Amino acid sequence: MSISQIARTISESATLKLNETAAILREKGDPVIHLGGGEPKSKVPVEAVVTTAGLLNTGEIRYTPADGIPALKKAIIRYTDEYYGRQVEPENVMASGGAKQAIMVCLQAILNPQEECLFPTPYWVSYPEMVKLCGAIPVPVTPEDGTFYPRLQDIEQRVSSYTKAVIINSPNNPTGAMYSEEFISDIVQFCEQKDLYLIMDDIYHRLIFEGRRPINCYKYAQNLDERSKLVVINGVSKQYAMTGFRIGWAVANKKLIEVMTNIQGHQTSGPSVVLQKAAVGAINGVQSSVDTLRLTLENNRNVMVDRLNSFEGVKLSPPDGTFYCFPDFSFYEKDSTKLAELLLKKVQVVTVPGVEFGLEGHLRLSYCGTIKDVTEGIERMKWALDPNSPNELYIGDRKLVRDWT
Repeated sequence: MSISQIARTISESATLKLNETAAILREKGDPVIHLGGGEPKSKVPVEAVVTTAGLLNTGEIRYTPADGIPALKKAIIRYTDEYYGRQVEPENVMASGGAKQAIMVCLQAILNPQEECLFPTPYWVSYPEMVKLCGAIPVPVTPEDGTFYPRLQDIEQRVSSYTKAVIINSPNNPTGAMYSEEFISDIVQFCEQKDLYLIMDDIYHRLIFEGRRPINCYKYAQNLDERSKLVVINGVSKQYAMTGFRIGWAVANKKLIEVMTNIQGHQTSGPSVVLQKAAVGAINGVQSSVDTLRLTLENNRNVMVDRLNSFEGVKLSPPDGTFYCFPDFSFYEKDSTKLAELLLKKVQVVTVPGVEFGLEGHLRLSYCGTIKDVTEGIERMKWALDPNSPNELYIGDRKLVRDWT
């Protein structure tokens, strides 16, 4: 079968594949624990449910504008004013089928074949594939100091005449690292000076811990007129636990939004009106669910970090936010894919290999499930990896016996 050159370069989403694997195992009745996902267990805000039900009861479910319904754009404008102190107009906003689509459409709007897009390592698994789908070249940038916190000089060294854009995801998936205010200031001003697009993937910006406050990229921009190449991406999936609603958005200059809307109009048309109405309800509703989720995540993080610190040889940088931590398990196995396969096969714990995020030897572990999942999942992992563990482990009434070293 003949397929396109671009299609041959694209890998399957590792995280989506693992979600599928976990679902199949659970369907079979296996006691699998999913520490690889990015889907909080908390309920969707009641305002989202009520708004959706109200629309469904009318029976009027129709097409929407390619850039989003006016009510959602108005809610995003208010959100941008409240959380970024930035006043924008409807023409500066495009709603999408998730933040992922907003990023993809943005990249299609700005990248030409063979141009480069930079992003720090570790990175979200989809960034390289999205760039390749545009015929462009992904350029991961690994911090030279070995931390999860990039410095401006790391980016500077990789910029070339082909560089067109930089993506910054802070707090970061998979590490949970929240980049410093100094770095955000530096990268905003650097991209302005170099006339580069800067895509701020802020999908986790309110899910941060220990009293930290979100960092506002607009604060450091010298140019906020319609020539600005600063693009802010956000959505309802993470902060409102509305992963299945698939509503995200982009805020950018009017011309870029116009082009992005044209592309999206031919790809998918506008997002479902039902899902957009739900997003309106969540954004305009009481925000206590976000605070509750953040506190739950912080508590779960503390439990996971405490359990992981009991492992001999595991290196861990405690996450500043998000749902994830990214410990280094290379003491046990340098090949993260082999390690993830071992844990799934032997103790039925789903993890994500670090190589998928650009850094071998690590695993991405999620703490957005229950405390029981976190504690039991880490307990199983320790039993599987620690040679000093007892020879037997019970999962429910099932006895496991160590037959490996």
